[in-house]
Amino acid sequence: MQALLAPLTELAEYSEIKNCIHKEKTTVSISGCVDSQKLHMIYGLGDGIKYKVIITYSDLKAREIYEEYKFYDRNVMLYPAKDLIFFQADIRGKEMTRERMICFRKILSGEKVTIITTPDTFMAPVLPLATLQENCIHVERESVMEEAAIAKKLVRMGYEKTYQVEIPGQFSVRGGIIDVYDLTEENPYRIELWGDEVESIRRFDVLSQRSIEALSEVTIYPATEMILTLAQREDGLKKIEKEAKKTAEKLRDQKKIEEANRITKQTQQLAEQMEQFGVMANLDSYMKYFYETLSGFFDLFDPQKLLLVVDEPIRVKEHLEAVELEFRESMMQRLEKGYALKGQADLLYSAGQVLGAVNRQRLLLLSVLDGKQKAFPADETYHVDARNINSFQNSFELLLKDLKRYHKNGYRVILLSPSRTRAKRLSEDIYASDINCFYSEDKDRELKSGEIMVMHGQLSKGFEYLSLRMVVITESDIFGKRAAKKAKRKRYEGQKIHDFTELKVGDFVVHESHGLGIYRGIEKVCVDKVVKDYMKIEYRDGGNLYVLATGFDAVMKYASSDSKAPKLNKLGTQEWSKTKTKVIWHKL
Repeated sequence: MQALLAPLTELAEYSEIKNCIHKEKTTVSISGCVDSQKLHMIYGLGDGIKYKVIITYSDLKAREIYEEYKFYDRNVMLYPAKDLIFFQADIRGKEMTRERMICFRKILSGEKVTIITTPDTFMAPVLPLATLQENCIHVERESVMEEAAIAKKLVRMGYEKTYQVEIPGQFSVRGGIIDVYDLTEENPYRIELWGDEVESIRRFDVLSQRSIEALSEVTIYPATEMILTLAQREDGLKKIEKEAKKTAEKLRDQKKIEEANRITKQTQQLAEQMEQFGVMANLDSYMKYFYETLSGFFDLFDPQKLLLVVDEPIRVKEHLEAVELEFRESMMQRLEKGYALKGQADLLYSAGQVLGAVNRQRLLLLSVLDGKQKAFPADETYHVDARNINSFQNSFELLLKDLKRYHKNGYRVILLSPSRTRAKRLSEDIYASDINCFYSEDKDRELKSGEIMVMHGQLSKGFEYLSLRMVVITESDIFGKRAAKKAKRKRYEGQKIHDFTELKVGDFVVHESHGLGIYRGIEKVCVDKVVKDYMKIEYRDGGNLYVLATGFDAVMKYASSDSKAPKLNKLGTQEWSKTKTKVIWHKL
């Protein structure tokens, strides 16, 4: 990447800034930074630092930075924040857990990584790194492994036992074969046993069931951030029930009978969900009841190997304070209405605590404007003369005019295209216009004064360093952003069920794990001498699924713009995992 990085070394303050950043607990502020140029600066200055965490002011901006930073470094991860207001209603589910767990995996394995996130991430506590490490399973060929013990541990780690694995977060055990679809992997593992000895380990394709490669060892990472032993679950539930009883009594003393009944009923439902789903129940907001010790996000890293980058510090502080205010106000109302317990309201670190933790790290602050702010006191301040590239408004003539000016003034110019074919064609078209230009795959080629190079790569916007006489122009600067073509497809929609009265026997319903079926009413089923109400859902070829009545939030009423009756799914097959991408869930 020397084609892009080499000019940075010509900045008068570059070496000085880099030396400051490599000192412990130093805060460096750089103003004059713009959009894509910030990532260029981060990549250059952060070279040699094992862990980089980039904090920005919104989820949308975090995703933009994540997609763009991959141009510089493929080993970049997005660490999404949990919905702090509605823990129970976070519909991102396993996908969000998967993104977060991949980050944990990188840290646990000691890999170099850049993590993109938002400041509200730091408000929620996380499990200590040692707890996550203890709850990984390492398997080697020819090692001894007890099938029942591994199955039990996988359940505790958040994996769902199924007949056949179809999606990440599942495992199956049958006849000496253990299939595990690690939440952090693209393909599942197949572990074959001979007695209690591991005979072979393979990675296989989930659709064809064919082996992809043989492995000598694997490490399986947790599929949940709520890893609980049976004792922890029981003790935590007792604490919740004790506080719920105390809260209900207090509400009754205040003549709030409805609110008291609500918190009691809610706690009973939680107990039933834990009995049915175990750690699969949504327990995130109850973390303090289950763990004696929790960690902050920064406790996951060795501070000597971490660089924290704050994108627009003032906006980050404003975002953090807005999230805290919204959370506190929401929790106050929920406590008064009997929707929450005190332990849930006290779960998060305050904005002040987060800012304090951030300022104890090695910091790089990047902003457009040269404005002083008190939230992140800087030890050293610098300014760069960078600016965005103006759009060429889809005019090739304007591009040629500017390229001639850049060449005449001795600028080093790099043009980027996300398509190698288009990049080569662009180079040829510029060269045919009597401008010396060339295409290269060599990203380490250092440009000379006046050279113009086209290369494969993608950034959202181009930028210019005035003092360095360096320009990066993107395809979107020239032709505008290309609109993604939307494939026409059949759309299925699910409408959330708020009450069983909304369902009639014979209605089509969608279960989030098993797909389309027909609602056949409520039946009483005796399990372990206890009779409970279960929702019966009929599937193709006579398959029936029984869902505990308190778990109806996993079921939605089917709705479609198509008037035809939908095709039912079949239990125990991969049909639903294939269809899932065509389903749109609306949780109101």
